Amino acid sequence: MSEPVKSLPSPTSSGGQPAGSDTYKGWLYKWTNYLKGYQRRWFVLSNGLLSYYRTRFSQQPLLPCLCVYVCLCVNVSLCIRTQAEMAHTCRGTITLATAHIEVGDTCHLVLTSGGRNYHLKATSDGESQRWVSALQQAKANTTHMMHQSDDSGDEAPVPQPDRALTQGALKTLASKLDDLSTCNELIGKHGTALQRSLSELEDLRTATDGTDKLKTVNERATLFRITSNAMINACRDFLDVAETHSRRWQRALQYEREQRHHLEETIEQLAKQHNSLERAWREAPSTHPDGGERRREGDASDENEDTEFFDAVEDSPAFITVTATDHTQHRRSASNQSIMSGQLPNNEWSHDEKDAGSDNMQLRRVRRSRIPDKPNYSLNLWSIMKNCIGKELSKIPMPVNFNEPLSMLQRLTEDLEYSDLLDRAARCESSLEQMCLVAAFSVSSYSTTIHRTAKPFNPLLGETYELDRLDDFGYRSICEQVSHHPPAAAHHVTSQRGWTLWQEITIDSKFRGKYISVMPLGCIHLQFHSSGNHYVWGKVTSTVHNIIVGKLWIDQSGDIEIVNHRTKDTCHLKFVPYSYFSRDLPRKVTGVVADSEGTAHHILSGTWDEKMESAKIVESSRGCGGSEGKQKTVYQTLQPKLLWKKYPLPENAENMHFFSSLALTLNEPEEGVAPTDSRLRPDQRLMEAGLWDEANAHKQRLEERQRLERRKREAQATQALEEGQDFEGFQPLWFERRTDDSTGESTYVYRGGYWEAKDGQDWSQCPDIF
Repeated sequence: MSEPVKSLPSPTSSGGQPAGSDTYKGWLYKWTNYLKGYQRRWFVLSNGLLSYYRTRFSQQPLLPCLCVYVCLCVNVSLCIRTQAEMAHTCRGTITLATAHIEVGDTCHLVLTSGGRNYHLKATSDGESQRWVSALQQAKANTTHMMHQSDDSGDEAPVPQPDRALTQGALKTLASKLDDLSTCNELIGKHGTALQRSLSELEDLRTATDGTDKLKTVNERATLFRITSNAMINACRDFLDVAETHSRRWQRALQYEREQRHHLEETIEQLAKQHNSLERAWREAPSTHPDGGERRREGDASDENEDTEFFDAVEDSPAFITVTATDHTQHRRSASNQSIMSGQLPNNEWSHDEKDAGSDNMQLRRVRRSRIPDKPNYSLNLWSIMKNCIGKELSKIPMPVNFNEPLSMLQRLTEDLEYSDLLDRAARCESSLEQMCLVAAFSVSSYSTTIHRTAKPFNPLLGETYELDRLDDFGYRSICEQVSHHPPAAAHHVTSQRGWTLWQEITIDSKFRGKYISVMPLGCIHLQFHSSGNHYVWGKVTSTVHNIIVGKLWIDQSGDIEIVNHRTKDTCHLKFVPYSYFSRDLPRKVTGVVADSEGTAHHILSGTWDEKMESAKIVESSRGCGGSEGKQKTVYQTLQPKLLWKKYPLPENAENMHFFSSLALTLNEPEEGVAPTDSRLRPDQRLMEAGLWDEANAHKQRLEERQRLERRKREAQATQALEEGQDFEGFQPLWFERRTDDSTGESTYVYRGGYWEAKDGQDWSQCPDIF
């Protein structure tokens, strides 16, 4: 049962009294976790804050009325609970000013505050309604007081807040609050006693008894009047102290905001000064320990603020090479030729017995497990990025210093890192369990991005990439760049283990000054051969933070809706964005798998950089629509099962662009690939070898060649339009646009012919793009 200690009129009541502190206490059941379920907690609503405790805090025995009156008159606080008790038993506090109150059925209510949901349950409908009324009134009073505080005080901000004065004000407010708590308790008890006496007075039958009872009533009425006056005085004192210091605190808050803004400007200036000092140091002559003079070829040019770099998109001839700061100068043209030609190194092959007791042998290639270490280059980042705010990422001029030695086509192929999840899903008889594995696969593709803040190379139009892993993983993959503006790639994978995957992804990206957002547009399709289940989903937004100052870090955020178009099963995944103030795990992912009727069967949980688990639902408690039409459901599940766990990174990964084991093999030279394959792209190949100056030079050449090809196509289109003829423009070689039967959307799908052309080594149709 709850104990309503005091109820003040609302701020808009006819009485016009100022809103004070509303206190309401009682037992409620709070949802903790799936193991413990609902647990009984003692809740206290006071001054716009709802606090909850494991146990009901103790109260001191009631003092004699005269002693209480004397204590109140001299303003001595009678503490109902000590600060030690509060600190020991308080389990959490909810601020009602920013909380959302939602009413469910069967005595349920949900409070949402700071991105966290609190599921509460009362013992009866009446008790639930009383709590809701008290919470709503407390929220209204708190909001009104905040508005009054915002409107008051426009004096100049204090230069430095007085810490001692603030501490004193807080102690005074705490003392006044204790007075209010004491008065609340006394008013409640004396009011109950007075009401009981009045009821007994009405039931009297003789005048003699009436005289005695009337005396008792007068005494209790006097006590009630005394405590009421004390309550009014305590409220007035509390409001006076709060209003006196409210303006001071507002000014202090404004001062802190201005200081923070000033600090941000100072950091930016320091970053510029650091770059200037670094440039001056490089330009100054110095000697190495071996006595030779340090040569800086072209160092001055790479810090020119007008320098522009291009990533196969922008129309401008300007380009400045960025030079290294260490030992890369001695590796030059002799090694360049072998690297650019894509010649295979001395490949290692392992012999595996094909049949026990047989002399037949099968050759299996040993894939590489490392690439050259990433060299240490310096670059004036601000001089490049300052004029790019608001642009698409594909249109920002970039040197290879910001890239990793993989193309976007290879990054798409890297989604197959955990293809074994699809192999397991193909063997599932239950479509709902299959959906869990498909959801884990959709999350696993982001696990390789946790340290990968560099951007991949933008593929040239018509560029392709193949990955033939039939021997070990059972699949073949082919990608092609099908559009240049906007950049779009098509991808098709066929597995001998019972599934086919295809996708068309268009990249939309923006640079916002402090961060870069990458929004992949398009759908991923997955079909299992035996069941015919056809799954479709999209991708979430990737954001790279601290572009100008600080350590780069990446985050994934948004929702993914996976739909099985054959059974109509669905899975809703939520990638929770990182927040410094959130109690959730960083990089958290949650999800619910439901059937065609909307009934939930599995709960998914984990992180996109580590693992995903599924738990089968055994019971659910569904609430009704709240004030915003939302529906909250509480699920009880069995113990979770591990669906997917990230593989550990290879040794020395921090010096190899944080590539995974599969990523290390993606750019490994292969014999017999198409002449448009990303492995043969010279600037990317040179960057992987650590020759970034030469890579930038070849990058400029490829971009200029692509611009000329685009202008040629535009001229042909204009001429065809003038002559009234049709002009198709660029047509992909291995993909064609079709309408999907399940979704009704138009997308690029594999038309076939690539693997046949590879078997016959007939690449006559391939354009010369490198």
